[in-house]
Amino acid sequence: MEKEFEKICHNAAANPGDILGKMLPLIKRHQHKHKKKLPVIWIETNDSGDNNISFMNSTFPYLGDIFQNIIDLLYSNTFMAAQGEDAVKLLDITARKYSGEYTLVVEGAIPLRDNGLYTVIFRTRKGSITALDAVTQLGQRAKYVVAAGTCASFGGPSAARPNITGSTSVQNVLQRKVINVSGCPVNPDWLMGTLAHLLLFGFPDLDELGRPTLFYEFTVHRHCQRRSYFDRNDLAESLGDIECMFSQGCVGPKTGADCPYRQWDNYVNWPVKANTPCIGCTNPDFPDGSTPFFTPMPQKGGEGIVDENTDMTQPKEGTGND
Repeated sequence: MEKEFEKICHNAAANPGDILGKMLPLIKRHQHKHKKKLPVIWIETNDSGDNNISFMNSTFPYLGDIFQNIIDLLYSNTFMAAQGEDAVKLLDITARKYSGEYTLVVEGAIPLRDNGLYTVIFRTRKGSITALDAVTQLGQRAKYVVAAGTCASFGGPSAARPNITGSTSVQNVLQRKVINVSGCPVNPDWLMGTLAHLLLFGFPDLDELGRPTLFYEFTVHRHCQRRSYFDRNDLAESLGDIECMFSQGCVGPKTGADCPYRQWDNYVNWPVKANTPCIGCTNPDFPDGSTPFFTPMPQKGGEGIVDENTDMTQPKEGTGND
């Protein structure tokens, strides 16, 4: 059953209807047997809010299908109707009732400087609750913790130089196993697929960065539609050219993600197809390791993870490396 699930996820781009047509029946059979969805508490911290917006753009299944069949969203400042004291009370009740059972989804990095002062989740009559407070307390009770987006996974733009708030990843705050679903923003399939896997099978296989191998196992470079140009050392001279964009700052060779065949916006487009370089938004050194964006990787200012099987400083004729 798990292999069938993985096949459905891998084939999403070619057959997007398979996710809705084949995954949901798997989930419904699970519900019929276990009588429950995945309980989720979703906390938004120090980020731009782009990950929940991306998640709302999920297709096959659509957002309504996810809420109805896959997750029981117990708290989310974006999706819930309750506000103010009612929302705070609901979060407290939920965390107690589902202690040890819920999945904590954290969106955004966690500021550590001045005891987390720079991101306050909400204020109560007893005082302010910071992102650091909320994630620490909720993370201790959670069965699973999922970092949604690159800020939560690795610090991301929120922790970019000079990082005056001392923002850091969820992993650094909790010191426990965290599933990093990185991306800026996260592709809705990556997050939805991870949550569905937790519901059906528990922890997915993770890479050395804590990301599900189901989505991050191979580099963007490996499956890029312009790979043949790179292998022939045929590089674009300017943005908009049809050749390989390595010369224009593409960091696909060091970026783990299935964007070339997963694509975005209802499986119709992704950056290189839209004539812009991959900027490595799933990487732990993003954005510092990807800047300046439109200069080749050897000239960038940050230090990134390099695909050891690829000589990225000088493409060679007829290379077959990933």
